Amino acid sequence: MVLRAGPEMTVGACLRASPALSSLSDEALARRAQRGEIVDAAGRPVTLEQPAQPNTSVYLYRDLPDEVPIPFDLPVLYRDEHIVVVDKPHFLATMPRGAHVCQTALVRLRRSLGTDLVAPAHRLDRLTAGVLLFTLRPEVRSAYQELFAQRRVVKEYRALAPRADFAGTRTVGNRIEKTAGDLRARVVDGPVNAISEVTELEPRDAGSVYRLVPHTGRTHQLRLHMALLGVPIVGDPLYPDVRADLAQKPEDGDFSEPLRLVAHALSFTDPLTGRNRRFESRRSILDHYP
Repeated sequence: MVLRAGPEMTVGACLRASPALSSLSDEALARRAQRGEIVDAAGRPVTLEQPAQPNTSVYLYRDLPDEVPIPFDLPVLYRDEHIVVVDKPHFLATMPRGAHVCQTALVRLRRSLGTDLVAPAHRLDRLTAGVLLFTLRPEVRSAYQELFAQRRVVKEYRALAPRADFAGTRTVGNRIEKTAGDLRARVVDGPVNAISEVTELEPRDAGSVYRLVPHTGRTHQLRLHMALLGVPIVGDPLYPDVRADLAQKPEDGDFSEPLRLVAHALSFTDPLTGRNRRFESRRSILDHYP
């Protein structure tokens, strides 16, 4: 947990205010602290009464929730001594968060590879499938993470959506913000921080295949931009309107209507070898789901 408050709050107050620990009672949190299970980055026990230091981390284990198994494989597309690239399925989160812990790409990889050193270089939304890159050694982690942070990776997506009323490529640019507690990202006034290129590749009667290239990485950027163009992605439970029936289906074990959005390819110059890299997903937005 990253502590965002300063010394005016205690470590305990910061932890109790975190939505991720909302299921943990004050008594349970106190017992963990008494047993020395809440520690700092160096592994030293932390007390709940000590002042918080902003932007520092404390660590503790959460009780594992009862998770719905995600019945899809996590194929490895590429692996060397530095990185492993996987083809993430729909519905599988990248990292543990909230109710998703074991049913995440990170935990699955750590278990299958037998190492806790695996770390994601970037993220994909839980509902988005496709190419996802992890590092295998701590000493190379920052080099690959900086590729994504500095936008030196070309990302290409495929989406299925209704027919467009425009030809060629449309560029969408605006300011997107997403606040805690709001399911959806919103367009707000201010400097542009979200830019996407949208190209209709295969017009069809029932819907078209689109090529999406984001030039920025805001939360839900592509989904929101497609909805703003009047061609919302098939299976999207949030855009243009919240659809509670679809949002709840995975929690009930129903995976029949995925978001038809796939991270199709990643291209970049390898920061360690200088080689040009390109990894492509083998998944299709037209794949059948039972």
